[in-house]
Amino acid sequence: MRLISKLMSDFLRNESGATAIEYALIATGISIAIVAAVTSVGTSLSGRFSAISSSLK
Repeated sequence: MRLISKLMSDFLRNESGATAIEYALIATGISIAIVAAVTSVGTSLSGRFSAISSSLK
């Protein structure tokens, strides 16, 4: 009975899973920011290339 009690208390005190989830959330936030920045830059560059293409014709 003591062994089961000790195993349960050790399991409940273990916070390594919470840390992994926090790192995953941080990585997700950074990924979303990168995608948003690249999309914005891509749209801007597409407009500039279209303008350059039109002026060369």
